[in-house]
Amino acid sequence: MPAPTATDSPTAFDAIIIGAGAAGLFCAAQAGQLGLNVLLIDHAEKVAEKIRISGGGRCNFTNRDLDVRAPHKHYVGQNPHFCRSALSRYTPADFIALMDKHGIPYEEKHKGQLFATTSAEDIIRMLLAECADGGVTRWQPCAVKKVVFLPSNADTSSAGSYEVHTDRGVVHAPRLVLATGGLSIPKIGATDFGYRLAQQFKLPLVERRAGLVPLTFDGAAWQPYAQLAGLALPVEISTGGKKERMTFHEDLLFTHRGLSGPAVLQISSYWKDGAPLHINLLPGTNMAALLQTAKTHSRKLVANELAAHLPTRLADAWVSQQPELQRPINEASDKALTKLAEQLQRWEITPTGSEGYKKAEVTLGGIDTKALSQQTMECKTQPGLYAIGEVVDITGWLGGYNFQWAWASAFACAQAMAQQHAATAA
Repeated sequence: MPAPTATDSPTAFDAIIIGAGAAGLFCAAQAGQLGLNVLLIDHAEKVAEKIRISGGGRCNFTNRDLDVRAPHKHYVGQNPHFCRSALSRYTPADFIALMDKHGIPYEEKHKGQLFATTSAEDIIRMLLAECADGGVTRWQPCAVKKVVFLPSNADTSSAGSYEVHTDRGVVHAPRLVLATGGLSIPKIGATDFGYRLAQQFKLPLVERRAGLVPLTFDGAAWQPYAQLAGLALPVEISTGGKKERMTFHEDLLFTHRGLSGPAVLQISSYWKDGAPLHINLLPGTNMAALLQTAKTHSRKLVANELAAHLPTRLADAWVSQQPELQRPINEASDKALTKLAEQLQRWEITPTGSEGYKKAEVTLGGIDTKALSQQTMECKTQPGLYAIGEVVDITGWLGGYNFQWAWASAFACAQAMAQQHAATAA
């Protein structure tokens, strides 16, 4: 006679997933379609707010340039290689196929970044339709008050079950998935709930901080540049020592409080407190040679010559700080022009901080990957407990990599739970 399953009780499920963001929705859909009776719980009224607001409301859902053979190229964490297994089993092509199945148009914008052509709402509707196909039960809004692990008796095949106390009553399942996200953008519902649950089950945590976030500078030091808010230009930006040096070629955006834009969001995940940024405002240009050539035949002001290569406001702001450059270029000294070229192409500036979680797109750190199986996302020391998506110490670059990690880790988790379910039900 087969062993009883969770579906034999109206308050029992085969799996309970906490968090209805990208990872939670996708995991619930996949697990449900593989035959599990799934309950998906979220404290917010709307599902997947991060999907809804990402990419300017069009959701940068994956990246074609993802190299699954070398995931450390695109991911940050104490062990970026951890994500290799999941990413190689559920690839950008797999999610694109799902988009095609639902007839959702998409386009490639920049460096492999794929966006929904119409609206992120299309992707949310797709995930909800996939959940419906899997018979997933959704409770929203519904707060989780307490989670208790009940070890099994030695004479049963199950390792135990999770008793989850919610606003809508107490439910049970042998498998519990933490898809609770990180701390970024609290106004859309981000909390530390997943980390607190991890601590309850004695899972190690890597220190959390804001990632993919604008960087800020001291008021006095930033004053000459505050007037440039809204100005953008392509740069080469780097930080770190020789062995740890990281460099990106992206657009830089000046803000009232500091620097943003793709260049700074990317580098922020590698920047360490107190470390300088090195910025080449004129990548691919020999500015020293250009200025010397201009000196031989031009009588224009230095700022005007500079404006041929940089935005005018930036050229004016730069020259206004240096009296020796506030003159026609043919009257400027070679030393001053050489120094100007070096400053523009080797601008060193040290952030005093960041805009924090309110403006961060992701959370760096989280549940230590040492505590998880890279094949299944299950905790090594706590049977039936899984962690997926942003709550784990795996963070992708800007450009769709974090959503791809959400899909891939959710897929790996769902597959593992289905196999375990089948084995215990046999």
